[in-house]
Amino acid sequence: MATAGQVIRCKAAVAWEFNQPLVIEEVEVAPPQEKEIRIKIVATGVCQSDLYFLSKCSNQTAFPVVFGHEAAGVVESIGPGVTEFQPGDTVIPLFMPQCRECRLCKSPKTNLCVNGCPLVSLFERSRISCRGRKLLQFLGTSSFSEFTVVKEMSVAKIDPAAPLDRVCLIGCAICTGYGAAVNTAKVEAGSSCAVFGLGAVGLAAVMGCKAAGASRIIAIDINPDKFEKAKVLGATDVVNPNDHSRPIQQLLQEMTGGGVDFSFECIGNVEVMRSALESCAPGWGVSVIAGWTDMENFSAPPIHLMTGRKWTGTLFGGFKGKDGVAQMVKAYLDRKLMVDEFITHNLRLEQINEAVELMKNSRWYDPNSCSD
Repeated sequence: MATAGQVIRCKAAVAWEFNQPLVIEEVEVAPPQEKEIRIKIVATGVCQSDLYFLSKCSNQTAFPVVFGHEAAGVVESIGPGVTEFQPGDTVIPLFMPQCRECRLCKSPKTNLCVNGCPLVSLFERSRISCRGRKLLQFLGTSSFSEFTVVKEMSVAKIDPAAPLDRVCLIGCAICTGYGAAVNTAKVEAGSSCAVFGLGAVGLAAVMGCKAAGASRIIAIDINPDKFEKAKVLGATDVVNPNDHSRPIQQLLQEMTGGGVDFSFECIGNVEVMRSALESCAPGWGVSVIAGWTDMENFSAPPIHLMTGRKWTGTLFGGFKGKDGVAQMVKAYLDRKLMVDEFITHNLRLEQINEAVELMKNSRWYDPNSCSD
C-alpha cells in the first residue's frame, strides 16, 4: 500500500488517566519493525476487560494507553521477516499469541505461549505516539485506534468473506465463553449446565453448552432483560437470584436433584465463583472460572473438592490463538456458530465513551461493535 514504510496519522481513543473518559486524539503510528504487522482496524468490540483496567483496577493499569483487544481489520504493511502475512490480508489481532514454536504452543494441553502470555505483559510500549509521548499497548493489540502495530505471532489470518464488523467478537468474548464449555469443561451430551452471568462471555458459554449437547442449560443473571437472548442461544431455564430467598447454589441443587454437571462463572466475582462450584454435583461436577479479576482471592472448603468436584479456569476458552480464531470464523461462515446475535449497538470510534457508559450502566450485555 502507498503508506507502507511511512508514519500514519490517524485517530485513536487514548486513556490518559484512570477512570477518566477516553480522548479522541490524532496519533502517529510508526511502521512495523522486525516480525511486526501494521493493521487497519475496521471494527472493534468493547469488552469488560477494557473497562476493568480503565476504571476498576488502578494498581495494575499504566497510562497513557490505548485499550481495545477484540477487533478485526486488514493488513496495511508488514515488517522485515514476516512470512505468514501480506498487505491486504483480513485478520484478527490476538491477545493470546501463538508462535507455534515454543513447547507450550506444541503441546495440545494448553493454549498458552511462552513468548507472549497476557498475564506477564498487560501493558507494553507500542508503535503509537501522541503529543510527543509513546503510548502503551494493551494486551499486545490496542484496537481503539484506526491503525495498530502487532507482533506476527499475535495475528490470525481469516477468510476474506467474513464480515469484520461481526467476527471481531470472535477475538475475545465468543471464543472465551464457547471454549470454556467445549474445550475446558468438555461438556457432555445429555448433561446439565449452569452459566453465571449473561454478558457476552456467559452467552457464548450458553451457546457452547448447547453445541456440546447439554440437555439442560440454566442461565443465571440479576438482569432479566438478558434472558430472552440467552434462550435464543440455547438456555432451557433462566434464573434471577434476586427472586429467591435462599442461596442460588441451593436452588440449583434442588432444581437438578443434587447439582449440575458443569457450571461456569462468567462475571469475575469471587463470591459467585464459590457459588458456581457449590452448584455442581459432588462426585463429578466441574466448575470453570471464565470471568476475569485479580483484585481478590477466592476460597472454598476443601471438602468440596475432596468429594470429587473439580475447579478450574480458562483463558480464551482454551483456544490456541491463530488456529482457534480461524476455526471459529469458519464455523460462523458455515452457519454453525451464532455471532450476529451478540451485536447490540454499532457506534463510531468518536462515540467510544458512549459505548463505555452503556457497558458501565448495564444497559447492554454484549460487546459493542464500534466501526471506524
